[in-house]
Amino acid sequence: MELKSYQYKVIKDLEKYLDYVQQYKKTDVAFNKFWEDKIGPFNPLTGNGMQPYKNTIPNAAHVCIKVPTAGGKTFIACNALSTIFNAYSSDFPKAVVWLVPWSNLLDQTVANLSNPEHPYRQKLDSLFNHRVEVYQKKDLLQGSNFNPTVVKEQLSIFVMSFSSLRAKNKDDRKVYQENGQLASFATQYKNKNHLLEDTDDTALINVIRSLNPVLVVDESHNAESNLSVEMLNALNPSFVLDLTATPKDNSNIITLVPAIELKKEHMVKLPVIVYNHHDKTEVINNALHLQRKLEVLADEQEKKGGKYIRPIVLFQAQSKTSDDNTTFEN
Repeated sequence: MELKSYQYKVIKDLEKYLDYVQQYKKTDVAFNKFWEDKIGPFNPLTGNGMQPYKNTIPNAAHVCIKVPTAGGKTFIACNALSTIFNAYSSDFPKAVVWLVPWSNLLDQTVANLSNPEHPYRQKLDSLFNHRVEVYQKKDLLQGSNFNPTVVKEQLSIFVMSFSSLRAKNKDDRKVYQENGQLASFATQYKNKNHLLEDTDDTALINVIRSLNPVLVVDESHNAESNLSVEMLNALNPSFVLDLTATPKDNSNIITLVPAIELKKEHMVKLPVIVYNHHDKTEVINNALHLQRKLEVLADEQEKKGGKYIRPIVLFQAQSKTSDDNTTFEN
């Protein structure tokens, strides 16, 4: 499986930004100069140009790849890891924390990145000479094939959920607890500057911090709250790569893929029809009417001997963070 033309452009944009970082030594200067050279300086009055860099993760380059849904964000990220690590010293540990917002996406990501028959893993094996290991949180806590020696010799991907690092319940707090299984890492620390206050040297969070990992934040629009930014900073990353189709205002977009590019590459195989409505009620009513219209057509097709195809409507509910949100109950 090879990169589509628009995916290749995404990787080249990332590569160019990393060149700017090497040249200007500061992530914010590099980002601003990257876009200024590309489309001109930002004009706050007209909105022309790219907004200046937002330094939400102070000690790391933090950029966002904006790719429409079904655009192959995960495959892009697999290729991007090679580009990112090639910009670092060869002695730098190739440690990646791959963050996902939901447990079902975590299981899917682990399965795809671990399966030697899957295109994602095949690409990683090709890029990193088959020296790739994928871990879940339980593997890391148990020290299963996870020690300073193997981490130096391979690409290590730690697939974790956002919630597993927010330490709200007893099980999740294990990340912050003393762990004798990881004592070998503590003996290898060059110094203790990275250690979190009131957290044991052997805690998994401190082991991860010592590796200055690259973060891949899947569906990153779900990780923009103050708590989520605190979570990202707690990992002590060297680089943060956001993946989303809908970036938030504080995202540092390094490359954008228009939806038309997916159509050109036949990634979207059916017609996409878009309507612009005035309010949510109108959207819902029109969606339900369209579903009913398609259902009538499907019934007629079945009566003529065709296969019945059930038309459905999908609504994405908002979280309960605000009284105005369209929650599941609403």
